[in-house]
Amino acid sequence: MAVAFDNVTMDEAVAQAVENLQSKRRCMVVTPNAEIAQSCVTDDRLREIVRKAGLVLPDGIGVIYASRILKKPLKQRVPGVEFGENLVSALRDTGKTIFFLGGKPGVAEEAAHRLQVKYPGLKVAGTKDGYFQREEEAVEAVQQAKPDVLFVCLGSPKQEYFMADHFDQLGATLMVGLGGSLDVYAGKVERAPALFRKLGLEWFYRLLRQPSRLGRMMKLPQYLWQSIRWRMKGEK
Repeated sequence: MAVAFDNVTMDEAVAQAVENLQSKRRCMVVTPNAEIAQSCVTDDRLREIVRKAGLVLPDGIGVIYASRILKKPLKQRVPGVEFGENLVSALRDTGKTIFFLGGKPGVAEEAAHRLQVKYPGLKVAGTKDGYFQREEEAVEAVQQAKPDVLFVCLGSPKQEYFMADHFDQLGATLMVGLGGSLDVYAGKVERAPALFRKLGLEWFYRLLRQPSRLGRMMKLPQYLWQSIRWRMKGEK
């Protein structure tokens, strides 16, 4: 397959991230769903970035289905938005700082505020929206804040390109690509009801709320069909 995922539970993923922080081992975390994984089939640059990431988490239910098709079942789905919040919870009272990058103006600040209220003891190094004209602006903001953890929420593949292109400059020990998670943390976007999430239908709920996503959603059946072809060919 184009993407090799880490076979971890949510708790294991958070524990590994925390271990990297404690040992100051720099690491990039990516959270591909089926749409991003399918993009990796044709986007050589994105595929190489994901391949080199320190932690590759299976975000979408399509990835779980694909792993079953290939007879290499993953332990569980690890949604990026949930991983991010679980990591935030683990950072409380540790002295580790976090920087939120992305979203429309004001969203990162609101997300930081809400998370600090929900998780007292969380230290926020800074925030910056994703509407910068030059990437250097964002890089400089992060450099000045010197965070231990950086959430990059610019959407894929922009966030993966950004982290890879500026990995050395950004300096954060842990960098995590989390798509639209800041909108959720800020209360701007609601996640699917628990029943939809439990049944693996969060993608369908989002499609109902945003029909314009149909084109993007078509990558889910493409990815599953690609998995079937890999299985038939005997590819790992």
